[in-house]
Amino acid sequence: ALWLGIVFVLGAQGAFVGGAGSPPLGIFFGLAIPLGVFFAAYFGWGAFRTFVLGADLRLVTAIQGWRWAGLGFLSLYAHGVLPGLFALPAGLGDMAVGVTSPWVVLRLIHDPSFVASRRFRVWNILGIIDLVVAVSMGTISSGFLPGITGTVTTSAMAQLPLVLIPAYMVPLFIMLHFTALAQARQSAR
Repeated sequence: ALWLGIVFVLGAQGAFVGGAGSPPLGIFFGLAIPLGVFFAAYFGWGAFRTFVLGADLRLVTAIQGWRWAGLGFLSLYAHGVLPGLFALPAGLGDMAVGVTSPWVVLRLIHDPSFVASRRFRVWNILGIIDLVVAVSMGTISSGFLPGITGTVTTSAMAQLPLVLIPAYMVPLFIMLHFTALAQARQSAR
């Protein structure tokens, strides 16, 4: 809640908006700082690692269902707010993860050993790859490399409410995928 509040306040103050022609450093820090804190805590603090490894994997996986909202990227592309170079892979990838999430949760409910399966690991890895592709395409489409997307850039992603996606939701989803992979690794042992 604190992290979400900080992102919201900073977003309202325009802290994530970069200068024209410059890389989206505000969004980079909004993404990198929470991930850095999470991984530092995971690898450096045993109690936190125990907490992560004890999280309810069904809930961790079910939260990924929110990613079906990647449909919004396609809508914003259709209305000329976001460039297709970013919106199409980000939206379709998120939708794929979000739509398949309930099936993965059902499999975990009916077969708890599914956590150790290759299919579960691949699903989580693909979820992370989608997020990396989305962030990469968002950066490339931000306008700091002229002419790639024309006049439509991802500058809207640096403003509320869209900034909540790269500065809050994306790191959260990466943390959840990592949690699932860490538990899968632990279960496979």
